[in-house]
Amino acid sequence: MTTDVLRQFTRRPPPVGERCDLCGEPLPAEHRHLVDTARRSLKCACPPCHLLFTRPGAGQGRFRAVPGRYLTDPGFELAEADWNRLQIPVALAFFFRNSDLDRLAAFYPSPAGATESELDPRTWDTVLGRGRLAALLEPDVEALLLHHEPGTPVTCTLVPVDVCYELVGRMRLHWKGFDGGAEARADIAEFFERITAAARPLEPDQSPETGRPAPGGTGTAGTGTAGKGPGSGSTATHPGGAP
Repeated sequence: MTTDVLRQFTRRPPPVGERCDLCGEPLPAEHRHLVDTARRSLKCACPPCHLLFTRPGAGQGRFRAVPGRYLTDPGFELAEADWNRLQIPVALAFFFRNSDLDRLAAFYPSPAGATESELDPRTWDTVLGRGRLAALLEPDVEALLLHHEPGTPVTCTLVPVDVCYELVGRMRLHWKGFDGGAEARADIAEFFERITAAARPLEPDQSPETGRPAPGGTGTAGTGTAGKGPGSGSTATHPGGAP
């Protein structure tokens, strides 16, 4: 028996990669996610399982496929006074519509994870709920991601909800001290550059009810590129609590 053959028996097996949480199939580094609406958590999914749960009512609605669209509204404005009403202690926050409670839920990332805001939800609806992006939000699986640095306008982007937990994971990994440190700030800046590059603007005549051009309009619905923006890979943090 040659040395090469012996090595085949003594070589350690390669590490097991990430697998689909539903069927157990191996997953590529870039993969999609499902929201488990019963446990309020994210599940990694292979392409067939993700496609299965894009159908309304599949699995009695327990699992919902996280879509891949990124949208911005060029007409979005949020006054400094309204930002202050949200009482978010950091420059970042994300909001999604909880289908069980039928209201917006607000979270902000911190070094300890995703922290839920205890502000009266009616305030969030008043400040954000009337905008075109809020009208387009798919419950549980999409979020409004707000970013506000001092001296700059508040930006609002409709993103897949797993992107928000990727951001939470990045902050937990890199944040140091009171202000996060240079590494964390650079990482967050790079993250939002990718968000901006992935996002497609709503057209002026785009219907907020459907995300499509209003009858007689010529605009096209911006859907982003599925699987190409932040959050499409395995870097999204899998929250133990509500997404």
